[in-house]
Amino acid sequence: MGIRKKTNKNPPVLSHEFVIQNHADIVSCVAMVFLLGLMFEVTSKFAVLFITVQYNVTISTNGPDETAVNHFHHGIKDLATVFFYMLVAIIMHAIIQEYVLDKINRKKHFSKTKHSKFNESGQLSAFYLFSFGWGASILLSENFLSNPVTLWEGYPHTLMPFQMKFYFICQLGYWLHALPELYFQKTKKEDIPRQLVYIFLYLVHIAGAYILNLNRLGLVLLVLHYFVELLFHVSRLVYFSNENRQTGFTIWAVLFVLGRLLTLSLSVLTVGFGLATAENQGFDLAAGNFNVLFVRITVLAAICLTQAFMMWKFINFQLRRWREHAQAQTLKKKQVPSKSKSKKDKANGVNGVNSHGADSPRARKEKSS
Repeated sequence: MGIRKKTNKNPPVLSHEFVIQNHADIVSCVAMVFLLGLMFEVTSKFAVLFITVQYNVTISTNGPDETAVNHFHHGIKDLATVFFYMLVAIIMHAIIQEYVLDKINRKKHFSKTKHSKFNESGQLSAFYLFSFGWGASILLSENFLSNPVTLWEGYPHTLMPFQMKFYFICQLGYWLHALPELYFQKTKKEDIPRQLVYIFLYLVHIAGAYILNLNRLGLVLLVLHYFVELLFHVSRLVYFSNENRQTGFTIWAVLFVLGRLLTLSLSVLTVGFGLATAENQGFDLAAGNFNVLFVRITVLAAICLTQAFMMWKFINFQLRRWREHAQAQTLKKKQVPSKSKSKKDKANGVNGVNSHGADSPRARKEKSS
């Protein structure tokens, strides 16, 4: 899957510019090596670790027609699978960038600031839309929304259906791919700390829910969060096309606050009350049980601190917008009187010429004196 940007420059091979321009081709070749490894018996066992989901457990259902259901649990081999799908995320990132976002940028002629923000929102909108739709379909198929008790009932949830495990693998792969993309996209130095913060937060929370067997709660919170973030980035894309369209930001502001409240409520309900009153208490690493007071407090503290941090950033963002709006209104008010005054001066000037012109008696008298 070759992806090469058209350019007149031919940078030296293996130089920084060469790697940046051709990183999608390089990553595609690496991914192709793993796919070709499936064709040979010697390498197939090694390649399978990277491409397919590991730790399969077959469970037979009781009934007149016994059927075998495949479930999965997590383990150290998942790191190889996450690495492969990180490569896939880099390739998909390059495809969206070159065949969608770059074409729109060339038509719109955005400034450098808008160009980087447009690319960021375009990439994240595609990812959030895909992740929200996929996660919502899993929630509906597993009936987590219709029966919230399943979020903590039967903990530890060590076994996951294929779709849920693959969802978490892809989520980890995507947010890990965001780290090398900071280099590939030549991210500005002042933007790197901000992006590192939210990449780190995503990785910590997703990996924490996956390792601690809180995958059901993690899936619900991710779907909720992705929906709110999708609305924000779509609103920003609409704003870049027409700066007068800011209704989406207002809707996003309301949903953002509601999303934080729902996240805290579900977290406290599941971890603070559900797991605290569950029968299966204790720490058992082999069984995947982490239902002890220290872990519950740590999980709730991490979620609460993250939500507080997001609300603090949100409030600062809204205050900055209000200040900019107030400054714009002040400038408009100052311009309106000045324009009316200039029109009045012009009108007075015309009247003065008419009343004190050369042909008027008063003007002739003043001239003779």
